Amino acid sequence: MKLSARSRYATRILLDLAEHTEDRPLCASAISEKTDISVPFIEQILRPLKKAGYIKSVRGAYGGHIFLQDPACITLGDIVRTMEGDIKISQCSSNPNICERSGDCRTRIAWERISQTMERELDAITLADLMFNPGKIGETSVPATPRSPGCAEEPLTG
Repeated sequence: MKLSARSRYATRILLDLAEHTEDRPLCASAISEKTDISVPFIEQILRPLKKAGYIKSVRGAYGGHIFLQDPACITLGDIVRTMEGDIKISQCSSNPNICERSGDCRTRIAWERISQTMERELDAITLADLMFNPGKIGETSVPATPRSPGCAEEPLTG
């Protein structure tokens, strides 16, 4: 399985915005320079990120985009679900009714288990991990940076 560019780029954009600590918004062209993502693609990606409440946009000559969340509250799983929906490697993992064989399929349980493992691992890595502890990622399934007490229990979705 391969994540879409939208999920990978959304993560890069959110990291860039989270690391931007100045008091003014960051415009799409500045994000583009730092992330090497085209401005039109950035604008497409920003829409679901705004809808999910991760960022807000400010209009005007000094407008741009502002990161709204605690980086320890947003996981890679949250971002992938916002950009793509369910984290499943097969359609029948999301909806068993899609396949007439799902009732007696001997491989479906494997796809479900792999999807659950992938989702668990994505949910174990926060933006804060990528910002402050990237070397700790992969050592365990436990987040390198614990979620802040103010984080919602359920991951945000788009």
